Amino acid sequence: MGKRLRQQRAGRGSSTFIAPTWRRIAPIKYPSWLHELIENSEQPIKGIVKEIDSESGREAPLALISLGDGKEFYTIAAEGIFEKSECFIGKNVPIKAGNITQIGSLPEGTLIFNIERRYADGGKFVRAAGSYATVFSQTIDGTIVSLPSGKLIKLDKRCLATIGVIAGGGKIEKPLLKAGKKYHISKAKSFKWPTVRGKAMYAASHPHGGGAHPKGGRPVKKTSPPGKKVGYYGPRRTGRRKG
Repeated sequence: MGKRLRQQRAGRGSSTFIAPTWRRIAPIKYPSWLHELIENSEQPIKGIVKEIDSESGREAPLALISLGDGKEFYTIAAEGIFEKSECFIGKNVPIKAGNITQIGSLPEGTLIFNIERRYADGGKFVRAAGSYATVFSQTIDGTIVSLPSGKLIKLDKRCLATIGVIAGGGKIEKPLLKAGKKYHISKAKSFKWPTVRGKAMYAASHPHGGGAHPKGGRPVKKTSPPGKKVGYYGPRRTGRRKG
């Protein structure tokens, strides 16, 4: 009797494959009350970067923004900000890294990140370290934004975004140097490492195993979701058989 496959163990929801959410500091999104402040205030709201912190499994650093009325929230840090630096939140803010504003008030060519997909959803697009999007054009019924992939999307002018480039972009340029580094990264991000090819296993351990190296086992044509059958499960041919 063979062992349970990796895909099956991942689909079961064991502690090995559960994301370590208890290590997260706070929800990294624009709070709901921030939209109310922006709508009700004619002048930009001044905030102070109280602290810059790191979170397990996230390459980009986090910034704790403190407002004058005592309210605080965590957001993704922009490249160039530092502790006790100022940032402004509102409709008409200076084009400066770290300022938060509605995308409808930004000129074309502005670099932005942590963009809301829909109004008041907290921020969905462009949240990885070193990434940024560009305000492509302003139209009557929305703002067209160019994502890092090159795709153009039209968004509500009231959607919030942060000006600048996300900090921590150079982190991936440093080599890991040893296998232990990769192991700890996999634990923080909850993916299994190291991985072994199915065809390198015994026949009892995996459907692809067994047979002469490097070939053997069953052919692989498609990938399978967790817990499902492994290997080729599509039709080998279609249509009526000739003859």
